Amino acid sequence: MVLCRRRLFRKLCFLLTAVSIGSLVLLWNHLEALDSDDLGLQESDDWLTLRLARNQQDYIDRRGVHVVVGHYLGDSVDGGLHSNLSDEIINSNLYDPKPNEGRNGVPVNLPSHLHAKAQQLYQINRFNLLVSDRIPVNRTLPDVRKPKCKTKVFNEEFLPKSSIVIVFHNEAWSALLRTVHSVISRSPRSMLKEILLVDDASTREFLKSSLDEYVAKLSVPTRVIRSPGRVGLIKARLLGARQAEGEILVFLDAHCECTLGWLENLVARVAEDRTRVVCPVIDIISDVTFAYVRSFELHWGAFNWELHFRWYTYGSSDAIIKRKDFTEPFKTPAMAGGLFAIDRAYFFHIGAYDEEMQVWGGENLEMSFRVWQCGGSIEIAPCSHVAHLFRKASPYSFPGGVSEVLYGNLARVALVWMDEWAEFYFKFNPEAEKQRDKQAVRSRLELRKQLKCHSFKWYLTHVWPHHFLPMDDKFFGRIRHVQTHKCVEKPLAKGSMNQASGPASLLPCTHLPVLTQMFVMKLPTDLIATDESVCLDVPEYENDISPRVRILACSGFNRQRWTYDKENQELRHVDSKLCLDLSSKHNYLVLNACNGYTSQRWELESVSWK
Repeated sequence: MVLCRRRLFRKLCFLLTAVSIGSLVLLWNHLEALDSDDLGLQESDDWLTLRLARNQQDYIDRRGVHVVVGHYLGDSVDGGLHSNLSDEIINSNLYDPKPNEGRNGVPVNLPSHLHAKAQQLYQINRFNLLVSDRIPVNRTLPDVRKPKCKTKVFNEEFLPKSSIVIVFHNEAWSALLRTVHSVISRSPRSMLKEILLVDDASTREFLKSSLDEYVAKLSVPTRVIRSPGRVGLIKARLLGARQAEGEILVFLDAHCECTLGWLENLVARVAEDRTRVVCPVIDIISDVTFAYVRSFELHWGAFNWELHFRWYTYGSSDAIIKRKDFTEPFKTPAMAGGLFAIDRAYFFHIGAYDEEMQVWGGENLEMSFRVWQCGGSIEIAPCSHVAHLFRKASPYSFPGGVSEVLYGNLARVALVWMDEWAEFYFKFNPEAEKQRDKQAVRSRLELRKQLKCHSFKWYLTHVWPHHFLPMDDKFFGRIRHVQTHKCVEKPLAKGSMNQASGPASLLPCTHLPVLTQMFVMKLPTDLIATDESVCLDVPEYENDISPRVRILACSGFNRQRWTYDKENQELRHVDSKLCLDLSSKHNYLVLNACNGYTSQRWELESVSWK
């Protein structure tokens, strides 16, 4: 069998997943490798992507996967990050737009004599502030939608009005106002009730009266809601939502740029079913050049064994790949959480945000589980594109530290919504286990009871059937080599690529169970999967002698299917009929003809997961 027989599958199957803790992460593939007929693209679309991509090579790994990270973080640490900058510089608004800079999303490349200044100012917001301040707040952007998206017609006068809620803390003037102007200039006026800028106790002078005066003159009612003290993203969003007057709440981060059609495609979908939460495709703004890069639409959100959000791509069996219309919204098990639209009444009916969660982190999974388990749904609208500014590092940190905030939030998620899988999470995540007994969750458990919500097992079975979490009817544990007494271990992730992929290998079995040596398989025949949705795979078995076994993104293709013969202790590759073997010369795994040798004997050693 060939790696991927169908043309589209062949081009999608190398897409991998990547994310970083609690952040928005995007996958972007070289679209020049895709035939335009496959995804409904025309030549103009490919030209646009190629033009932008040439200026974004620093974000692309050797497999052509685009990985970016960026989100609002916690309390300011100006004293540390900005110790070599004066208060005068930090509090100065240096916005000085040049008419054509960044026009239509093209990158801005500074002359060499400005590089030192740009590097100095980079510390303030952890993006190229000098470039941002040279780009007009109302710059033009490309229309990155597929051709069919551009033909969709909406009766905008009859769509519900939206309140756009944008939380900020010490944001750059140019980045914040470019977010606001992109909303105004690329949204039908009839659909905008208001824009609410929620100031989470910013300290920079230009974000006070100057901002109030500026937004008072905008063509769309815009007001600044100020928190008297630092409360974090979750509580700040609640502050905005409670004062919102629109029927639809649309949450955006403070460093985004919206494109044509973004709002109509979100709101129309919510209006059809008020229990839907709808997210846009999140495109990329470079933190260095501020170039706009379209991300790949066919990915969806979920999470790994540590409850860190992940983007994953569709495998061979997924219905979306088989559809003829790639412009239709599709369901996602979880959302990134930074950008989404929701009916305001439904938002509060379903429990808004968990007010006991601190700053940010985990609120996206908490809402995802709650919406799905309590009768709603979450979708991605591929005709809605909003770009988000990627930052390699954040200018802020968590007050109290990551353990107290992030793991405390995730502990709440597990305790309220995950049932017996909460025990799995705590067992393999000791930092979260430390926060477990500190969480008062009675009110959220009561909410779950009042809403008559489904179990987490229902969620895994009906919402995310291709999940890689352990189940009672699956094997979970180590794959131990009988001859060497070593265990199969997935490779560690490198750099920003948190999804482990590469050759499968044998390493000494750990005394205590660790996630890198845990695998899931539904006996007797199934994929052999592990954390991050990676599977034992043999991509070159047709042409190689003793082909090497690798760990790659789970695709559902037959080359990833195995059968375990318990009596003979053999793991047989379904397609090739060959057996998993240990290379005689090297410490790596291969396929060979089944011969009963001890090098081909494997024990599936079960480990309790709850």
